[in-house]
Amino acid sequence: MNAFETTTLTNGLRVVTAPMEHAKSVACFIMIAAGSRYEIPSANGIAHFAEHMFFKGTERRPTARDIAGEIDAIGGEFNAFTGKEYTGYYVKCAAEHRDVALDVLVDMLRNSRFDPEEIEREKGVIIEEMNMYIDTPRDFVDSVYDELLYGDQPLGWDIIGTKETVRAATHDTFLEYLDSWYRAPRMVAGVGGALGDDLVPRLEELLGDVANGSTEEPAEVSWSQAQARVKAHHKESDQAHLRFGVHSYPLEHPDRYALGLLATVLGGGMSSRLFTEVRERRGLAYYIYAHNHAYTDTGTLFAQGGVDIARIDEAIETIVAEFRRIAEKPVAADELEKARNYSKGRLILGLEDPRGLIMFGLRGAVLEGAVREPDDVLDSLDAVTAEDIQRVAQDVIRDDRLNLALIGPFEDAERFEPLLNA
Repeated sequence: MNAFETTTLTNGLRVVTAPMEHAKSVACFIMIAAGSRYEIPSANGIAHFAEHMFFKGTERRPTARDIAGEIDAIGGEFNAFTGKEYTGYYVKCAAEHRDVALDVLVDMLRNSRFDPEEIEREKGVIIEEMNMYIDTPRDFVDSVYDELLYGDQPLGWDIIGTKETVRAATHDTFLEYLDSWYRAPRMVAGVGGALGDDLVPRLEELLGDVANGSTEEPAEVSWSQAQARVKAHHKESDQAHLRFGVHSYPLEHPDRYALGLLATVLGGGMSSRLFTEVRERRGLAYYIYAHNHAYTDTGTLFAQGGVDIARIDEAIETIVAEFRRIAEKPVAADELEKARNYSKGRLILGLEDPRGLIMFGLRGAVLEGAVREPDDVLDSLDAVTAEDIQRVAQDVIRDDRLNLALIGPFEDAERFEPLLNA
């Protein structure tokens, strides 16, 4: 039995539903197939800024307090998130209040006022959010790494934008961005949990007249690399944060499940290779993990950790050695099964509640154009062999494709390059 059903409204807007028989709550989402990657340089950060402004007031609910008060009155929770390729908004509440949740959510997205005074006030909030982000090396190393990989193109820019572009935003900046991308073909509504009656007709009333019409696609990412590279962001600190990785595969690549298990073997969980070697055996880091992040046309396999500054060379050498080792020698049968069960278990746990389940379906609908069923993913993980993992490792982990981003009290990034080529 499929977990998801997809229907299409008269204007082409898709609706993904995920009923859960025993649920007492409902998660209502609207996701947009557009994020910071869809921005122009002068408006970098507008996707994230718009996310903030949608909560600031509509004609029917003029203030942020009016919006929040209506959700509080039904005991619900609501939030939003902006990525590089999608943006999402949701309300989760008791099932009996579904229609209130949908009405507030759609009102926010369709009727926000973008009041100039509120825009000016929110600029200060976002700049403080930016300062917090820059002052948090564990988070900011992501930006240093992306800039190293992608340079001056949208995937290499910060989602939050720059202080200059945030300060320059006007009412028209928001309207131009929304008019370009917040259209029916790029909008997907999702409802998971206790769906209730007449859901699709209700969504037709609320969203059936969203503007249709084609939208452009963002420029394809371009990158080239012929040697190992290092980028350092100087910050006086007691701990260094690093991200080491390689270019990998896009989201729909046929070897994506082998690549996912490769990342799990390297750094998924507290018994993974990196956690065992870097933290448990050598005491070099408090946290260390590996992950593969895929976009629609590219991807990256990386490890990230917070390490002892005095022993950073040893930490880098140890991480690089673990990447090379997985390419040189097949993963043992028991280690593969552990990684497979870890990945399957994490997937299943993530689908246990309405919000997690519908988010899973929406990511497929927004990024891939079709919803993936959980059972299909589980079957694909079961099909991966040790030979698949080694073949993929040998393809992506190459000496001329190594990248290292660092944050710490370092003046000379070049001094780390020999550690990647050892």
